[in-house]
Amino acid sequence: MNPVRVSHIFKALYSQLVRLSWWTLLVVLIIHYAVAAKLIWLFETGEITEIVAFFYYYVTTVTTVGYGDLSPKTAEGRLVTALWIMPGGIILFTTSITKFVHFLSTRWRRRMRGEADYSYLTNHVVILGWQGLRTQRMVEEITHDVGTTQREIVVCSTKDIENPMPTAVKFVRDIALSERNLHVRAGTVHAATIIVLGHDDNDTLAAALAAAAYNSDGHLVAHFQVQAFADLLTAHCRRAEAMVSCDTALLVRAAQDPGSSRVHHDLLSIMTGNTLFSVRLSANAKLSTYGELMTQFKHEHNATIVAIADDVLGNGLLLNAPASKQVGPDQVIYYIAERRIVQVVT
Repeated sequence: MNPVRVSHIFKALYSQLVRLSWWTLLVVLIIHYAVAAKLIWLFETGEITEIVAFFYYYVTTVTTVGYGDLSPKTAEGRLVTALWIMPGGIILFTTSITKFVHFLSTRWRRRMRGEADYSYLTNHVVILGWQGLRTQRMVEEITHDVGTTQREIVVCSTKDIENPMPTAVKFVRDIALSERNLHVRAGTVHAATIIVLGHDDNDTLAAALAAAAYNSDGHLVAHFQVQAFADLLTAHCRRAEAMVSCDTALLVRAAQDPGSSRVHHDLLSIMTGNTLFSVRLSANAKLSTYGELMTQFKHEHNATIVAIADDVLGNGLLLNAPASKQVGPDQVIYYIAERRIVQVVT
């Protein structure tokens, strides 16, 4: 027979074997093992016919390890090994390895392409929108905040890209940031924090409203360029925190008070040393004055309080409050410190 034709036949056979389901491959393997055992027990005697010994002999033979401590003694047993156990077993073994590698490769490629499902995640961070270095910086800020619980981060995008930060984030891609399938696969419903930064304000608003519809408990933050869009979001979702670009205000402030832009930048970045943090007082905290807390924070944590608010959304925010201002249970304190204060005892 033509060697080329034989090669094509074997390639075709191998291709069909690789396409077999795992259950079919398992059935074929069991049949091959059972026939091999029956033939060996028919022609051989001694240790090799023992159940455990034959299993050991079969595995070492089909995996090509071949220790040689067990082997058939009769001509018939050797023919069974040469014509049935070795060729069939080796084909099944290599097919299994190939299918397993293909399975892992497929899963990795799906994750890289944003096709994977992370709906099993809970208490994680979902970032809606990939804006290159801007989003990358956002991820770095989140991961560098060692004072908080480290959570999984899922970045969602509509761009035709692969996971831009495969070692740091999980990645989900779909046709729109408001698409239901995207939110299902990103696990939005169980996310602790959702950050929205679309390619424009319309995209951000649609994505934020969709996220609010799927998640009723997590903290929702969205960034806009125009105040009207921010107002529209908070009108429909009062628990959302809508931020508006303050570049113009920063320009004016830097012009009037040189260096203030640097102060603003360092206050917001956890990677530059002292940073702005917040902590919520417990429900059983006793009443204190703003001045007393200032002294306590400076003495115990080398931290400076800059503002207080009534809740975590910043409602009732009061910057540089009077020293006599009463501060009590459930209020939020904003402070500047080198690291996050996990718990406040008052």
